[in-house]
Amino acid sequence: MSPVPGSGLAKGLAVTLRTMTRKAVTEQYPDALPDLPPRTRGVIGLFEENCTVCMLCARECPDWCIYIDSHKETVPAATPGGRERSRNVLDRFAIDFSLCMYCGICIEVCPFDALFWSPEFEYSETDIRDLTHERDKLREWMWTVPAPPALDPGAEEPKELAAARKTADKLAGQQETAQQETAQQGAASRDAAEAARPTEPHADEQARAAEQSTRPTGDSQQQTDQPRPDEPEADRPRPGQEGRE
Repeated sequence: MSPVPGSGLAKGLAVTLRTMTRKAVTEQYPDALPDLPPRTRGVIGLFEENCTVCMLCARECPDWCIYIDSHKETVPAATPGGRERSRNVLDRFAIDFSLCMYCGICIEVCPFDALFWSPEFEYSETDIRDLTHERDKLREWMWTVPAPPALDPGAEEPKELAAARKTADKLAGQQETAQQETAQQGAASRDAAEAARPTEPHADEQARAAEQSTRPTGDSQQQTDQPRPDEPEADRPRPGQEGRE
């Protein structure tokens, strides 16, 4: 079926009429900042603590706009008798954004997550030489990097989180075992001290024992010879009578 002559023109005019009836929306930049997507490629931020100066980002950059300088330092042995090690120390990390084409290869090839995309885009300069950002400026951009999106509830847990959780659980178990062993050793030492302590008699028993040991024998004999007040006089023994009998 052949199209009706003029139908294309009618459709185009219909779109124009619908657009003319709508209110125009203009973002008043810079008074109103645009709401950019979280994965916007604005500028590259550097997390310097993760950088190992492997030079992989500089070698893979197609524009050769990454400049890295470093030196080696000797790290003393961690244990007595160990071997000293050498590590790379970052001296300079700069990116020339006048040459960068925002391909993101440097971020993808970084094996230690030291480079990230930031949605910030307001870094224009009047001099092209000022578009070379050193590591201090790149570190400032790092704090504008948005948090990564949440994982799918059915997704597998990242290996880094699983390894970190396993290590934390292992350390917690070791600390709990050490605390239990310390408590058992303390209880055993207290029981041994209680068993080694001599049994002390009562204070009254000690006093009576001391009094009996210091009392002379004559006093006891004299006390037995003296008559009791309630005893009859006839029944009282006379002095020396016991000896004659």
